[in-house]
Amino acid sequence: MWLPLQIPIFETVKPLLKYKADYRTLFFLGLYYSLFLVSWFVLPFKWYYIIPAEILLCTINFMVAITIHNTVHVPVFHNKTLNRIDFILLSMAFGSPATGYVPGHNLSHHKHLQTPKDNARTGKMTFRWNFLNQFLFFFVMIPGIVKTEGKFVKEIGPSKPKWLRQYRTEVAFVWIWRIVWAIIDWRRFLVFLLLPNIYAVWGIFGTNFWQHDGCDENHEFNHSRNFKNKLFNFLVCNNGYHGAHHMKPAMHWSLYPEFHKKEIAPYIHPNLDRNTLIAFCWEQYIYPGKRVDYLGNKVVPDGSMKDEDWVMETKAGRLQMEESDLGAEVN
Repeated sequence: MWLPLQIPIFETVKPLLKYKADYRTLFFLGLYYSLFLVSWFVLPFKWYYIIPAEILLCTINFMVAITIHNTVHVPVFHNKTLNRIDFILLSMAFGSPATGYVPGHNLSHHKHLQTPKDNARTGKMTFRWNFLNQFLFFFVMIPGIVKTEGKFVKEIGPSKPKWLRQYRTEVAFVWIWRIVWAIIDWRRFLVFLLLPNIYAVWGIFGTNFWQHDGCDENHEFNHSRNFKNKLFNFLVCNNGYHGAHHMKPAMHWSLYPEFHKKEIAPYIHPNLDRNTLIAFCWEQYIYPGKRVDYLGNKVVPDGSMKDEDWVMETKAGRLQMEESDLGAEVN
């Protein structure tokens, strides 16, 4: 008997997601919105309820920031419309346009690692107490990142109209989302929305310091620090394998562990192949708390706060942008 399931179309339909692992990505995003709405509408506004809710919201909001980092390199869906919607939802949850990662991260950090054209280079941090270098990293980096993002939007945006439209759409949704909740209840807005957003952006930028400070950006394998703990990598979607990400930015995060095992682990210096982040942070920021490189030598930062412009080089065609650099929308 001939069955409808034998029709060829059923054999060629694409799955919704590019990678099944991104169900985890969507789960984290859904979990954030669920916790936010429960905290807002159900939770009594008492400090003994607020504190645990705040810890949970900050943690999940940081995980959303991690998924934005992944998604801006490899969008989740095959369908472009779904990717646009996903980026809008991510932006609203994060408090900043996800597409804004393109200039500050994809183009500045990845293509100019630890040079004056990298707006997030660790050499800017010069505090004697290394804990402050980590804790204040975001606050020192953000002026240059915001300036570069604005210049990129102005100078490159018109030549990438689809990207620019997506960016502006995300900005609009973020501000509408924030203004509406602020009008409804400004106290809950500050506690349940704004503070977790600040924590998330502080946290995601701060990862750059422990991932790269004291590494060798000119070495084929020793340019990034890796953390292989399984629970940690489950929660951060394998971003502990940062060397793999820098070597293959367009590779999906679910493939990092295997790539690291085969292509990085046999060649990287063992001091850059760590097990847990906690042990590393204790050594670097608490005890003995010395700022040393992966060979144990004292790190002497250049201290230069002046960023070199790469945006105009891109506009002039001296820096090639690839399709995978542009997030949800390409042109």
